[in-house]
Amino acid sequence: MNSAVTIETITPENHREATVTQDDIADFLHAHLDRFRDPRDQIMKCLDYALGKNECRRGFILVASEKNGPILGVSVMLDTGMSQFVPENLLVYIAVDGKTRGRGIGKMLMEKAIQTANGDVALHVEPDNPARRLYERIGFTSKYVEMRLKK
Repeated sequence: MNSAVTIETITPENHREATVTQDDIADFLHAHLDRFRDPRDQIMKCLDYALGKNECRRGFILVASEKNGPILGVSVMLDTGMSQFVPENLLVYIAVDGKTRGRGIGKMLMEKAIQTANGDVALHVEPDNPARRLYERIGFTSKYVEMRLKK
């Protein structure tokens, strides 16, 4: 791990004082999620949710960077509000700049996200996503197969 990397926690309460904007975060995620990216407008909706811009919704965003440097990595965690039914938290996005992969930034973001979240954490990962190995090393397991019906 690189000790020069810091992680900023952005919440509904402090997002106006954050060192990066919501647009900066959306641009980073859109650029660095590679083939797993969502359209930018969907990323913005997720960030709105995490920052409490929709009633009864909230979460937090973690931004990794070096002092006064560009964003190196981002993770976005949403509070599901459904602790009686599913895990309390859903890790929606985690991305690291491709030029800095292998420095432990993804692991730092995962560990900080788990530490910061209140309660259990779920995430969705494609079976062929290389990040799946990191999630399994940290302790995530496959509980069941998710099925979807698109209408």
